[in-house]
Amino acid sequence: MSVAINVENVVKKYGDLTIIPNLSVNIKNGEFFTLLGPSGCGKTTLLRMIVGFNSIEEGHIKFDDTIINNIPAHKRNIGMVFQNYAIFPHLTVRENVEYGLKLRKVKKEEMDKKVDEILKVVKIEEYQDRLPERLSGGQQQRVALARAIVIHPSVLLMDEPLSNLDAKLRVEMRSAIRDVQEKVGITTVYVTHDQEEALAISDRIAVMKDGIIQQVGKPHTIYTRPANVFVSTFIGHSNLFRGKISLIGQEKFIEFKNGYKIKMDNLTERVHDQMEVCISIRPEEFSICTEGIKTKIKNKTFLGKYINYELNFEDQMIFPEQPSIEFSQDVGHAEKIYEVGDEIILKPNKYKINVFTEDGSESLIKDVKKYE
Repeated sequence: MSVAINVENVVKKYGDLTIIPNLSVNIKNGEFFTLLGPSGCGKTTLLRMIVGFNSIEEGHIKFDDTIINNIPAHKRNIGMVFQNYAIFPHLTVRENVEYGLKLRKVKKEEMDKKVDEILKVVKIEEYQDRLPERLSGGQQQRVALARAIVIHPSVLLMDEPLSNLDAKLRVEMRSAIRDVQEKVGITTVYVTHDQEEALAISDRIAVMKDGIIQQVGKPHTIYTRPANVFVSTFIGHSNLFRGKISLIGQEKFIEFKNGYKIKMDNLTERVHDQMEVCISIRPEEFSICTEGIKTKIKNKTFLGKYINYELNFEDQMIFPEQPSIEFSQDVGHAEKIYEVGDEIILKPNKYKINVFTEDGSESLIKDVKKYE
């Protein structure tokens, strides 16, 4: 039976080094929950704490209302899918899937029924008599998924399960994993550093950095209303402009360094006149216009459905150490294709703009939540 996972004030240390300082998160029963972040951010460490491979120095992890800190890993009723599949090369597909049921001493008739069902769910029944060496990477991953689910675990944990597959197969397998998870209805915690994968597959995402959760929310929320600059730039691409707040009567404006102003109706009460801010605009949130931010095209990349233009701005306009400032043009609706060296004027979509404190630590848009 599936459970909710409640992580309460957990701390993980290796000697004097603190990897996870006081982390709390609640994962709902039956949801597909993704831990997303760069390498070394603590996401796999947290996963290993849930499964029981890593100790917990402080805090509690609960399955529903049961504290599992001191329950051995093999007694937590968890299904695990690893990056390297970890299937037995000398056993057939069917024998691999049967393995966990045999350890639990499930009767042959019941075992056959469960294996038949899960082979159909993950769509590998026609390969059940093959050895793993005769399977593709995607088929091997389906075997690993079937073996993890057939034992009817309370929780399914997946650690970078698609990173060894090619790009096309990753897209195919992430859809397959999501379909299987929805059919089985099992609480799933999924670890990845791939933003697109996380956006495509998750019910909710926790974005992590340095062992700290920066934001928890639905994929659309995380992308459109990030809680800070790290989330804004880690999920997709964001252009960061220097700016300030201008108050004119009761109206609030953001003002770019070139003097261009945009009236904003969704800023918090925290803002004040002349407050320095960071203005974040995604490449697809610009449109060509006769008024706005003037720029010159530095580079151009044709990507089929859209063209990506790298832009050139004076240093005072933008925050330093950004890989690039970009504008994405939808080819299907483009009236004109621009060339390197062309000057254009871009108008941001005011309803999509995100505004942060100057240090990038906090959103200044109303109703943005760190935890959703």
